Amino acid sequence: MSDETEISTGQTPDQFDLVIRGGRIATASDVFDADIGILDGRIVALGQALSKGLREVDARGKLVLPGGVDAHCHFDQPSADGSRMADDFDSGPRSAAFGGTTTVIPFACQQKGQSLRAAVEDYHARAKGKSVIDYAFHLIVTDPTAQVIGQELPALIREGYSSFKIYTTYDDLKLDDRQILEVLALARREGALTMIHAENSDIISWLTEALEQDGKTAPRFHSAARPAVAEREATHRAISLAEIVDVPMLVVHVSGGEAMEQIAAARARGLRVFGETCPQYLFLTADDLDLRGFEGAKHICSPPPRDRASQESVWHGLANGTFQVFSSDHAPFRYDDTTGKKLRGENASFMHVPNGIPGVETRLPLLFSEGVGKGRISLQQFVALTSTNPARLYGLYPRKGTIAVGADADLVVWDSTREVTIQNEDLHHNVDYTPYEGYEVTGWPQIVFSGGNVVVENGELIAKAGDGKFLECGTPDILL
Repeated sequence: MSDETEISTGQTPDQFDLVIRGGRIATASDVFDADIGILDGRIVALGQALSKGLREVDARGKLVLPGGVDAHCHFDQPSADGSRMADDFDSGPRSAAFGGTTTVIPFACQQKGQSLRAAVEDYHARAKGKSVIDYAFHLIVTDPTAQVIGQELPALIREGYSSFKIYTTYDDLKLDDRQILEVLALARREGALTMIHAENSDIISWLTEALEQDGKTAPRFHSAARPAVAEREATHRAISLAEIVDVPMLVVHVSGGEAMEQIAAARARGLRVFGETCPQYLFLTADDLDLRGFEGAKHICSPPPRDRASQESVWHGLANGTFQVFSSDHAPFRYDDTTGKKLRGENASFMHVPNGIPGVETRLPLLFSEGVGKGRISLQQFVALTSTNPARLYGLYPRKGTIAVGADADLVVWDSTREVTIQNEDLHHNVDYTPYEGYEVTGWPQIVFSGGNVVVENGELIAKAGDGKFLECGTPDILL
C-alpha cells in the first residue's frame, strides 16, 4: 500500500458522525476493503470494525471513490455575442453532484477592456449562496495589460486563484505569441499553472471564409474549419513558448492523435507539459455534426470531435499517461433557444453557433462504463484522471481528490453494476438535450457526500443551495 492511503492505527473517536462500512475503496494507487470514519467533515479513520457512527452506511458490494473533481466546466460565464449559458451555480453544480462530482472549477472570464479583479468579483456574485458542492475558480486572461500583469494577476494568484486559461483562438479571447510569453513568464514567477486552448486562429479564419464563400455553412462544416492540423500547430507552438520560459503548462480538451504526439514528445524530452481530454472526444465524431437539419449544432464544440481513429488514440492516451486529466468541458447552451445554439436562427452559419456541449453529469459514468468496465483503463487510473490529478494540478490535494486521513469527506458510494440508459429527461442540468442520449452505461453513483454530508442519495437531492464552499487553491503540484 502506498503512502497516499493512511490506515488509522492510533486512538479513534468513541463515536463518528458517519461510518461508511465494508466498501471497496479505490484511490489513484490502491484498492482495498475498509470502513471509513468521518468526524467534522473530515476522514479521521480508515480501518476494520471501526466504532459506531451517528449514521451508518452499508457499502458492502459497492465501490467507495473520492468525489470527482471536474476542473474544466463553464457556468454562468458572460459572453460577448449575446449568448447565455443555460447552467448557473445552482443547476450546474447540482447536475455535477448527481454524476458523482463533488468539486467543480469553472472560469472567471475577463472581458476585453475589463479589470481581471472585476471579473472575479462578478463571478463571486454570480456564485454566492447557490452551489450545493464546493467550488474554486480558474481565471481566463484575455487582456493582459500592464495593470493586469504587474498587479492584478500576481495578487489574485496569491489569494488562491492559482490557475488561469489563455486562448490562441476566438477574436474576443485570443492572445498573440508575445502576450502568451509575458503571461507564461508571470506564471513561472508566481508559481501558477497555465491552461491553454490550442488552435491556430489564422488557419481557422482563413478556412471559415473560404467555406462561407462556397456556401458551406451547415453545422458539419465546423469540423472542416477546425482541422486537426490547426490544433497540432498551436499545440506545438504553445509547448515551444512554454519551453522558452521553462514553465509548466496544461493543454486542454485535446481531441486526437496529432496534438497528443506533440504532448508526448515534449514529455519525453522532460518538459512539464500536461494533457487534458473530454468525453466528446471518446464518444462523438465529426459525423455527429452532420445530423438532419440544424441538429448537428448540438455537437459544435472546439476543437471538434474527429473520427473513430482519433477516439482510439484518445483511449490509448488515457491508458498510457499522455493525459493526466479527464474533464467535462461542460459548456451548456440550450439548442432550441435564441440565446443558445439558435442565437442567429436555424439557418445561421456554423461560425455563429455558440461553441460547447453539456456533460458535467455524465462525465464519470461514461468513462467508468467504457473505460473501467471494458478494461481500457484501471480503476486506479479512473480515480487519478477524474479526481486525484486535477486536485493536485490545481492546488487542492490532499484536501480533495483522495481517500486518506485528514482529507475532506467528499466520497461517492458507487454502484458498479447499475445499468442506466442516459436520457436528458433524467439529467439535472438546464440544457434541453444531451449529446449522449440513448447511451447505455454500467456504473452510477448511489450516494454522494460532500464534507461528510449527503448531497445526493438514491437519485434524490438532499443538500441545499449554498451548502458548497468556495475553495482557495494552493500551489499546483507539477510533479505528476
